Amino acid sequence: MSLCNINNLLSVKISGIPYGKHKPRGDAEGAAKWTKSVIEQTKLLPKVTGSCKMKTTFLLPPDKFPKNLPYGPDLDNLLKRFFDALNTTIFSNVMGRDSAVVIIEAMKKKVNSVNDAGVELELWALRNGGI
Repeated sequence: MSLCNINNLLSVKISGIPYGKHKPRGDAEGAAKWTKSVIEQTKLLPKVTGSCKMKTTFLLPPDKFPKNLPYGPDLDNLLKRFFDALNTTIFSNVMGRDSAVVIIEAMKKKVNSVNDAGVELELWALRNGGI
């Protein structure tokens, strides 16, 4: 995990294989492992204290792009599980938890291997916020 926190910017890479909210096939334990990994890797990060802008890039291994899902898993499902995990860590002290995110940019990108998988997360504090 790498971290940068300069001028109310938090930038971190969280390693692991991202999973969406529901896991109907494949690794049945994967979603729970991903949630646990996100919590473990973000529990010591600074807490959000107000409104913020978030940019997330989900780095997905090739097996997340099967023939019947050539564009990969749904972003909304990836975000839901990710936000739920962050609610217990970086959003735990702000009123409304992840509702403090008022601007979001989200994307997914295929990476070469599971070793490269994870999420690149950037947060910026807005007028009344802080990190």
